[in-house]
Amino acid sequence: MATKTSRAPKAPGYKCAECGWTTVKWVGRCGECQAWGSVEETGNAVARTTAATTVLEPARRIADVDATTAAFLPTGVDELDRVLGGGLVPGAVILLAGEPGVGKSTLLLDVAAKFARTAQDVLYITGEESAAQVKLRADRIDAVAESLYLSAETDLGQALGQVEKLEPRLLVVDSVQTLSSADVEGSAGGVSQVREVAASLIAAAKRRNMTTLLVGHVTKDGSIAGPRLLEHLVDVVCQFEGERHSRLRLLRAVKNRYGPTDDVGCFDLNEDGIEGLADPSGLFVSRTKEPVSGTCITVTLEGRRPLLAEVQSLLAESASSQPRRATSGLDSSRVAMLLAVLQQRAGCLLSKDDSYVATVGGVKLSEPATDLAVALAVASAKARKPLPERLIAFGEVGLAGEVRPVPGINQRIQEAHRLGFTHAVVPATLNGPGPVPAGFRVREVGHLAEALGLLIS
Repeated sequence: MATKTSRAPKAPGYKCAECGWTTVKWVGRCGECQAWGSVEETGNAVARTTAATTVLEPARRIADVDATTAAFLPTGVDELDRVLGGGLVPGAVILLAGEPGVGKSTLLLDVAAKFARTAQDVLYITGEESAAQVKLRADRIDAVAESLYLSAETDLGQALGQVEKLEPRLLVVDSVQTLSSADVEGSAGGVSQVREVAASLIAAAKRRNMTTLLVGHVTKDGSIAGPRLLEHLVDVVCQFEGERHSRLRLLRAVKNRYGPTDDVGCFDLNEDGIEGLADPSGLFVSRTKEPVSGTCITVTLEGRRPLLAEVQSLLAESASSQPRRATSGLDSSRVAMLLAVLQQRAGCLLSKDDSYVATVGGVKLSEPATDLAVALAVASAKARKPLPERLIAFGEVGLAGEVRPVPGINQRIQEAHRLGFTHAVVPATLNGPGPVPAGFRVREVGHLAEALGLLIS
């Protein structure tokens, strides 16, 4: 009688939870993405038999699919709806990431309350605070609603049980790193736990057609904590940004399956909570009535949104052989480059001056289009002569002193005109700046020296 031979199991394999890199032995650091502690055993490598599956729902032509069930639902927060492309999509999973203290919990509590006031049940699960602490914040920011339910829970099974019982239309989890599953080893926030928690919440959201908002922590380098797989699984990834000492908060979508990713939402975080800013430029422009030397207004594009910002400069005679260069809200290396261009290409002697360049309102300007405004502000401070009133300037400045064109010239001009400005200094282009509002004067310049002529004329 023939004997049945058993196949010896193969050695266990190991896989990186971040990038999927595989190896036959455990290592502490991934050989592909260099992440520490992300390599985990995948189990026995013996081939598994795939069970036969039954097709529960036949495939349909895409033209026959009814998309009305996935229509956008307004959140009641216009700036969030702007970033999401129109509102919340039923069944969508949205990850909101940001540094501690930036206002993630405040924003989502406000969203939850406003959505609940439309007579739709909302479940807010917090693993970072007690229910009483959340209620105190809700009272302060007026985020109490009849259909808003609160649960302080860190166990995934209990949280899913709350979802099964309440069947909410919107689920908020603050945060995904604080929940843990009893079926997976490791502490809450670990790679395995975050992956299991996210997968379970996403499965529940898709099964129940329930919109889910997840709060995610970020690491020291600004990336989202947890496995990279988390960003691939969710439908939308939003970054909430802001300086700790500034009221301004910016919301960007870095991934959006249902809308664009080139828009930005602006919020004002104050003692009464968080408010959307439909016209945020007022935070970044000082209200000085008299013209002051060393200031220049520029228009920067945050995604598709033009924002006015003010650049200020102050020069003082240096007491040292090495003048100080200090910046706030601007890239220090780029400002140093512009100072060198001003001296070498435009004859503006700055080698004996301490220079201080900053933005108003704590806004960060990284777009090259702000170069011309920085250069004009410094030159104005050096000449101790203010620029003309109601003037804006934008354009990229090269090392040769040339002023290069930037995207959205006409869009920036239209925004400046809407806010009461009357003339602009812009880069010269082949086709010109496009249609200009009546009474608005545009001066095109091809070199930095031409722009500095404003201080002489």
